[in-house]
Amino acid sequence: MQHYQTIRGVQVPALGFGTWPLKGDECREAVRDALAAGYRHVDTARMYGNEEDVGRGMQEGGVPREQVFLTTKLWYTELTRAKVTDALHSSLRRLQTEYVDLLLVHWPNPEVPLGETMEAMTALQQQGKVRQVGVSNFPPALLEEALGYAPVFCNQVEYHPLLAQTALLELCRTNDVLLTAYSPIAHGAVTEEPVLQDLGRKYGKSPVQLTLRWLVQQPRVAAIPKAASPDRRRQNLDIFDFELTPAEMEQVFGLARGKRLINPHHAPAW
Repeated sequence: MQHYQTIRGVQVPALGFGTWPLKGDECREAVRDALAAGYRHVDTARMYGNEEDVGRGMQEGGVPREQVFLTTKLWYTELTRAKVTDALHSSLRRLQTEYVDLLLVHWPNPEVPLGETMEAMTALQQQGKVRQVGVSNFPPALLEEALGYAPVFCNQVEYHPLLAQTALLELCRTNDVLLTAYSPIAHGAVTEEPVLQDLGRKYGKSPVQLTLRWLVQQPRVAAIPKAASPDRRRQNLDIFDFELTPAEMEQVFGLARGKRLINPHHAPAW
């Protein structure tokens, strides 16, 4: 069973399969197995260096292309009008597909006008090579700016119980934007949280499963955990047979303490 978030009339599987840092046969086999397990949302990026492997895995998975929500991303050095177009075309070749469901700006780049980038992406959307356009790692003010240039569908950011995204969530809900959570289990740190351990025991779930359920139970939130093993991939997907109460949701929200794990030199000021 899968759960969907509906954004502007488009259904997106709320739990996706993240492919960073998988590469080569490991990545290809993981994508193929994820599709067999029931995933219908796959996330990659040009920077990951695995688009070709993801494409091969999707071909071998045998699931009709239109049933898989596929995301890739433009690196922050590829955001001028000409580079956006060239990058997307090369991504499509590697992925062996005629379109991607979602194309994201991987990280903002203050040296390239945001309007230029978004207009180039929108042109690709009008050509049918991109179904939806969006951004990643955009703080609220930058997301608002991007919305002024294009119908931003998604903002993909680090989000887990230890890092609140309150202002961003409010902005996303106001503008019908999907917030996709990467690093959703805080690189495994959620397993050490007593609140998540206790709630997991109540429902017969692990702290990881409890966390993923908490994320996808929020309006307009999706999560893209990476799982290297087939067992873990199936465990991550096994979160749709229970529901947290409003009080339990608040308990998990209360764990936030500003624990940001991804903050490279080119990151914006949060």
